[in-house]
Amino acid sequence: MSSFKSKYQDELIANAAYIGTPGKGILAADESTGTIGKRLASINVENVEANRRALRELLFTTPGAFECLSGVILFEETLYQKTASGKPFVELMKEGGVLPGIKVDKGTVELAGTNGETTTQGLDGLGARCQKYYEAGARFAKWRAVLKIGPNEPSELAIHENAYGLARYAVICQENGLVPIVEPEILVDGPHDINKCAEVTERVLAACYKALNDHHVLLEGTLLKPNMVTPGSESKKVTPEVIAQYTVTALQRTVPAAVPAIVFLSGGQSEEEATLNLNAMNKSQGKKPWSLSFSFGRALQQSTLKAWGGKDENIKKAQDALFARCNANSHATLGTYKGDATLAEGASESLHVKDYKY
Repeated sequence: MSSFKSKYQDELIANAAYIGTPGKGILAADESTGTIGKRLASINVENVEANRRALRELLFTTPGAFECLSGVILFEETLYQKTASGKPFVELMKEGGVLPGIKVDKGTVELAGTNGETTTQGLDGLGARCQKYYEAGARFAKWRAVLKIGPNEPSELAIHENAYGLARYAVICQENGLVPIVEPEILVDGPHDINKCAEVTERVLAACYKALNDHHVLLEGTLLKPNMVTPGSESKKVTPEVIAQYTVTALQRTVPAAVPAIVFLSGGQSEEEATLNLNAMNKSQGKKPWSLSFSFGRALQQSTLKAWGGKDENIKKAQDALFARCNANSHATLGTYKGDATLAEGASESLHVKDYKY
């Protein structure tokens, strides 16, 4: 066994397995202040702390939602916020059986010597931040690396840099008691077909697990947050069954069985698409040694935001929309979603944003 020994080893393994509980998944509510500003602007709500807090309280107090969730990823501001009645969000989550997580990266910067490819910053001081977040109640972390598909992209340089950045982050998290979510997102932007996406996904994931191995990361105490294998945004759509087949095959070829769960990002798919694709993967036959679940941000919140519109009188309607999506995705992790979620406004619209930044 070459994995390094963290004093948190047993806790990391238990928490990673818990997050991967079939029937549950992750709500990504970790939008940075700038990103949540864009979401709020779309419903004409001002981007101030009080409104950001109100939106998050709406999400975290939705009746029934926590029964479908095992974790919620927070932005630093939110980790320390409270409900209007004064209860810390972290307490609310603990009572609901949901682990609080934290976004720890500091966004992407251009990687010199490439054609607009990026690397993720935030390794400086990461250990101290993780310690502080653990003390505040966080039990897992998220770090997003971004790769793009182009004529010559992703370059070997970008794949290597991002894989090693993810591995450094992962081992620092584990030293400080946080389960790292390893997120190498391959953007959907472009005219490429699904075969190209599959080939790139396999190359990227293989590089990530090589790097994690080189850094002696305890795989049993990690989660993977990959893109689904789909055609590019400017390419012809395929069925959920085809996406399931390509995605599961890419994972079988690259992700060790020691990893307890794979929690997909939605990557700009519509709410309903993301759910149907996840459901098709869980229905598919073949070896799946990890649980396949979700870590959705936009694909859990779009119809909720629309229903809320920043108005108190719409809170119940907005929470009903959130519960419908959480419940649909909970079923999708078991392969039992029937496509019967009442489609709220916004549930079937594409959430694709070219060159998506947090």
